[in-house]
Amino acid sequence: MSALTLTLKYRPDQRVDMSPLVCQHLQDKDPAEIAAIELQSGKCKLRVDALFKLSGSDTQNIIIRNSFEKLDFIGKELDGGNIIVEGDAGAYLGLGMKSGEIKVTGNAGLYAGCEMKKGYLEIAGNTGDFLGGALPGNKMGMKGGLILVKGNAGERVGDHLRRGTILIEGNAGDYCGSRMTAGTIAIMGKTGRYLGYAMRRGTLLLWHPPILSASFNDCGTHTLAFLPMLFKAFSSINSRFAESSAAFNRVQRYAGDMAEMGRGEILVKK
Repeated sequence: MSALTLTLKYRPDQRVDMSPLVCQHLQDKDPAEIAAIELQSGKCKLRVDALFKLSGSDTQNIIIRNSFEKLDFIGKELDGGNIIVEGDAGAYLGLGMKSGEIKVTGNAGLYAGCEMKKGYLEIAGNTGDFLGGALPGNKMGMKGGLILVKGNAGERVGDHLRRGTILIEGNAGDYCGSRMTAGTIAIMGKTGRYLGYAMRRGTLLLWHPPILSASFNDCGTHTLAFLPMLFKAFSSINSRFAESSAAFNRVQRYAGDMAEMGRGEILVKK
């Protein structure tokens, strides 16, 4: 069977809720049933076949073509299967994802990987604020899985991060790692202000020296044996993180945020 392919016919003026179109919801449905599904767009409901041209029948492998930034909630609570987005994705990409794989060839909006539990999310372009974060009012963000961003990320990356790994090849905005309680965020590019704000535990791994607040203590230079093992775990990923030239084990270590528990760490390549 060929992958279920949804090719966007036109770009609607209002945002579209794509949450019904995930692998576990479409399992055992025939093309006619999928075509009749209604998607919320502003105050209106649009049938899938009114918005997309459908082809293929493998509902465990979905391709969304001609995608653009107003297609929200792609892969919401995905629980197995694969979704490929050719183009840009809207807000809440992979919200609450439980397992499976999502790949985006373009950019993604706010809250990508928000409260993700397991699985793999890859964004080839840039992404908005609150990558791997928590919904407003909630105190637990990403709880597991792996997010790879090959471009830049916005502000509040990993806000309330609980577990899991976020890899960013580009830059990250202000408040990266804010309020995180565990997990790992690695950033090859530059970071903004208030790095690790109110972080309690967890690790921020950096290639460029950051601007740190006074509530982080300099713990000196260290050679850490776990870092080669960490980089080896990235070797199977199609990323700069998998390149041997990216690996290192000598770091400048900072502990904080001392305004909180102070058990987090920022490790900067030496």
